[in-house]
Amino acid sequence: MHREAPLEYVAMFNRNRTVSHARSLELDFSAVIGRRAARALIAAIAMLCACIVVGPPLRAIAQSPQAMAITGSVVDSAGKPVANAHVRLECACIPEALNAQTDPNGGFSFSGLKSGTYSLSADASGLRSDPSTATAQPGASPAPVQLVLKNADAAKTAGSFSLAMEFSDKPNFTVAGVTDWTAAGGHGSDANLRASEALTRETIALKPGNAPSVAARLDADTPEWKESESKLRAALAATPNNFEANRSLAQFYLRGGRYQDALPILEACYRIDPGNRENEQDLAVALLETGDPTAARGHVQSLLAHGDNADLHRITGEIDEKAGDPLAAVHEFELAVRQDGSEPNYFAWGSELLLHRAVWQAQEVFRKGAQLYPKSSRMQAALGAALFAGALYDEAATRLCAASDFGPSDPEPYLFMGKIVMAAPDPLPCVEQKLARFAGLQPTNALAIYYHAMSIWKQSGPQVDPQRLDNVEALLKTAVTLDSHCSDAYLQLGNLSSSRRQYDKAIGYYLQAIEFNPQLSEAHYRLGTAYDRVGERAKAALEFAQHDKLEKEQAAEVERQRREVKQFLIRVAEQPASPSPR
Repeated sequence: MHREAPLEYVAMFNRNRTVSHARSLELDFSAVIGRRAARALIAAIAMLCACIVVGPPLRAIAQSPQAMAITGSVVDSAGKPVANAHVRLECACIPEALNAQTDPNGGFSFSGLKSGTYSLSADASGLRSDPSTATAQPGASPAPVQLVLKNADAAKTAGSFSLAMEFSDKPNFTVAGVTDWTAAGGHGSDANLRASEALTRETIALKPGNAPSVAARLDADTPEWKESESKLRAALAATPNNFEANRSLAQFYLRGGRYQDALPILEACYRIDPGNRENEQDLAVALLETGDPTAARGHVQSLLAHGDNADLHRITGEIDEKAGDPLAAVHEFELAVRQDGSEPNYFAWGSELLLHRAVWQAQEVFRKGAQLYPKSSRMQAALGAALFAGALYDEAATRLCAASDFGPSDPEPYLFMGKIVMAAPDPLPCVEQKLARFAGLQPTNALAIYYHAMSIWKQSGPQVDPQRLDNVEALLKTAVTLDSHCSDAYLQLGNLSSSRRQYDKAIGYYLQAIEFNPQLSEAHYRLGTAYDRVGERAKAALEFAQHDKLEKEQAAEVERQRREVKQFLIRVAEQPASPSPR
């Protein structure tokens, strides 16, 4: 039931995200349309490829007359400047943490900041700094901040880890084993279960892995990017055995997500200076991303022998998951949280639990992550996915609506909302208003318009006001005008026409839906019904037969995918017995 998204969807998102894959999603509109309940409505939904990065993406903050900057430097314990260190800036006054790398002199700068007290920390090559604070306020520039890297073991006692330890030291569950997920089980209908599986896949796509942001990958196609590549290649050609020349080009390719290009250059850096831990970690990431987890594991183990590092545990977790050892993976993700209770580490741990259907435990981890990082849009969205998997539909919608408020231009929460509004059995709070905002923010995005239309229709319940239906029809027609291959919008236009007994018109829409997506089994079923209503019995029989064939094939594919996913067996900690009354 998995179809690639039409290329037209990829152009819909013109900011920091793009579409990754269309996912399968059965839709049940029997309470709204027609007498016969659809067995499987499939929406080809183009979803975005989340930003899979080691840390949250750097988001631009609008400049204003009151915008301020925080500057500083990163040094080692001997006071020597550290280049290419990762610096993290956090504040309750901004939606997400900001990230920067130090320049060759160890310097860094964050500009365009709002008033507030910011927390800064740095890490590089297995070393980490204590957290430091700086206050930005109008009319006064804060003094430069100096962050001193120290051994990770010493850093564990720093205040930056105390917040995480209160949860990660004593979770009330342990992963005791795995079992084959041959009868997946779930809450509500099979359509809801498949929707939950689709949301889980999209949550995993948001997991902080090692790939660059979509914006960085898109920048790789610009003339400026190509000019920079040419200059770096020329510098390397002039000094092929120079570590810095190789390293600069390798990092350039990593930022663009070109791991195949980066890999041989990172290997050259490793031959020149095998003791450079930052390069070896990047090499491990490139090996993992290019399909060699065994070699990646060897480098990570070598790095861990020189010092424990939460990032290395997270990378090890990714390696273990790809190697088919989810028990080891979830252990590594938990270790990463124990060492550094950062937003990326909480997200990775919760995502692994959700992937392997430890739904309630994933909720626990995501709830804690959302408590610690309340303005993290993806944490709220992931919690919404976990809540939906546990059939807590209203709370899931509320979390996703909140996520959309933190970053109104971020498509991810709206796309999650669109999926749950289609699959939830009853109208949900707040989603119609938020999806209307999504359509307003992206008026040329066919998927945004489609979701807005369906939220109006689904949220109205069985008795839909004719004027609202006219609005739904107009929006669906806008969607197919924006994207002539939007098969789901054609399908729903056909359903709308059928509900008005306009069967000839409905047949035309269903045929268009099938033309652009022959695997859309529900379109065949609905087309068969429409043919039957106009007396075309032979054509109806052919469409019903095609529907049944597709349903069997797609159900078999879903079952195969479920068998590939191991389900965690969870042992919940026993609560201490209450003292007996005397």
